[in-house]
Amino acid sequence: MAEDYTTLLHRWFEEVWNKGREEAVDEMLAEDGIAHGLSDAAGETVRGTEAFKVLHRAFRNAFPNIHIEIEEIVTEGDKIAAVCRVTATHKGKGLGVLPTNKPVEFTGLTIVKVKDGKIVEAWNQFDFMKMYTQIGVLKLNLQ
Repeated sequence: MAEDYTTLLHRWFEEVWNKGREEAVDEMLAEDGIAHGLSDAAGETVRGTEAFKVLHRAFRNAFPNIHIEIEEIVTEGDKIAAVCRVTATHKGKGLGVLPTNKPVEFTGLTIVKVKDGKIVEAWNQFDFMKMYTQIGVLKLNLQ
């Protein structure tokens, strides 16, 4: 069973993010799935496949060549934890920021809960602050 879960998460990042197959969201995310750490336009936690697809479209528009690689993965029971590395180039305005054509590279951690072969809940902690700094939206003054 643990092997099936790790395969699901590898497939999620490959199909949904790296290949941009929006229809794969319906295949792997429960209709009422919750994605903690990801927000909709109102700043609320992303809930459900349709809300996730809106976020997915915006992110893929901003970063059409996004690539997410799992660096470490651990499975325990019905949960999978993965450390990921994200690389992309900011080429679209999907996040409300004009394209900068700057490359980004940042890391993140996700923990997903699986039920009946689908992701039902996820906890996401990605370094979006680093991403926004790399495209020039944030400027850190650490003096």
